[in-house]
Amino acid sequence: MVRSILGVVAGYLAMFVFVFISFTILYLLLGANGAFEPDTYEVSLIWIIISFILSIVAAILGGYLCVLIAKNHKAALVLAGIVFVLGIAMAIPVLIDVENEVQEMRKADVPNLEAMQNAKQPPLVALLTPLIGALGVFAGSKLNKTEDD
Repeated sequence: MVRSILGVVAGYLAMFVFVFISFTILYLLLGANGAFEPDTYEVSLIWIIISFILSIVAAILGGYLCVLIAKNHKAALVLAGIVFVLGIAMAIPVLIDVENEVQEMRKADVPNLEAMQNAKQPPLVALLTPLIGALGVFAGSKLNKTEDD
């Protein structure tokens, strides 16, 4: 039981750290003009595509690490459920914000923290991200063989 809990926590932390670091590097590489549509905080298509790829990699890493530590695939299912539920919870403000949409003009040079706080992603992306995350965790868990296989 303790191994399962540690596996879930470690998997989630690995995902968090990977996403934070990789998205920070991505923003530094693309800059504000590559990450956003002109003069807005709406994320660009290139940002959406690369962020989906990075999210899948993070989820696979999390699922793999979870099973490596927990030594069972049930822990990865718990992690996938947590990723899905938290992802939907984080998508709700995006869906609500669509109704109250006020276009804020973006400055040319936006620091990373300000960009993270003001970024606007399409509602479909906000809904697909938790699903992709949960499926990625499941896929990553299958890369690691355990006794319950």
